This record gives sequence, C-alpha cells and structure tokens, in this order.
Amino acid sequence: MMKILFALFTFVSFSLVAQDAKADKILSSLSSKMKTQSSFYIEFNANIKNAASGLNESNTGKGWVKGEKFHASYGENTRISNGVKSWTILKEEKSVYVTEADDEDEESMNPKKLMTIWETGFKSKYDKEMKLGVDNVHVIYLYPKNPGSVEYHTITLYISTTENELKKAVTKTKDGTTMTYTVTKFQPSTSISDSKFVFDQSKYPGYHIIED
Repeated sequence: MMKILFALFTFVSFSLVAQDAKADKILSSLSSKMKTQSSFYIEFNANIKNAASGLNESNTGKGWVKGEKFHASYGENTRISNGVKSWTILKEEKSVYVTEADDEDEESMNPKKLMTIWETGFKSKYDKEMKLGVDNVHVIYLYPKNPGSVEYHTITLYISTTENELKKAVTKTKDGTTMTYTVTKFQPSTSISDSKFVFDQSKYPGYHIIED
C-alpha cells in the first residue's frame, strides 16, 4: 500500500513540475518575442464584474508603446508617459495628475504591463489547450509569489499556440471581482512618432494640473 501511495505521489509531483516547466517555456518564448518589439500598438476590450456589488462595466482601450514610453486611452481617460514623467488625464474631473514614471501603481493604464504581466512576481501552471474564438490557445495560471502583498489571487492567460501572442488575461481579486482584458488588435514594430508621448497642455484647456 505504501509503495502504491509513494508511486502516486511521485507521479503527481512529476506531473506538476512538468506542467510548470511547460508554462515557463511558453511564457519565456512570449517574453523573448516581446523583447524584439521596439514598439507596438494594441487595442483591447475590458470588462470588470463583481456579482456581490452588482458591478458590471465594459470599456475599450488603446495603447501605443515605444521603449519605456507609452500613450494609453481607456474609456474617456488617457495616460501619457515619456519614461520620466506620467500624465493621467481624467476627462470627467477635467484634471491632469502628474507623477514620476517610476511611481506607477499596479492599476495604472500601462499597456506594456498588460503585455508583460507574467514576467515578475508569479508562479505559473499550465492548464490546457483550448479554442478561443478562431484561435487555439494555451491556458496558463499565474499565482502571486507574495499573495499577502496584492489584491488578486489568480491571473489566467490565454496565449495563441500559432502566433505566440497574448489574446486574453483574466484577473480574479480577493473581493470577488473579475477583470477580463481581451486583445482585439496587436501591431508589433509599428512606426510611432515621439510626439505621441508628449503631454500638450494646450489640448486640455480648463483642466486643473495637479503635480505630485
């Protein structure tokens, strides 16, 4: 009996290690591909849902990334970063919040973070291959290495088996909120003018500038 239990434990342990290794290999390949992109443009749909509170909001977003610079829009809000400073433009408030680029929080509108979210602070586990729309995708779970320091407990990635691109990411938080980001368009190595990452105050007359 003990031999059977030991053999079963060994098999399960080996399977888990193999699944983790497969996930790591896919994510490493995706990271390598992203590192070759000097710039990219992305469009995505986002949904935030919490059954307990009745929250169910959907919006669209766009992002331009060039090195450490980015310009992102989400709904009516915009965030611009030149790699040194960041400007968060809130249309409803008619306010612009200016911060150091290094001071970004985890919820900042940085499209580069979305496309490289798996790279730091996670353990990964391969789940399965499945169909997502017209794409065949790998499904990989991410678990935070330090769960006490973050508000979420699981992130699920859906990565194209043929294009080696992130198609969808689903974040589940400890308060029951599910945030789903679906990539609808991805253009690598696109030409983007540096002026895209410059905040032009003249385009926002009447906005209150708030410096951190």
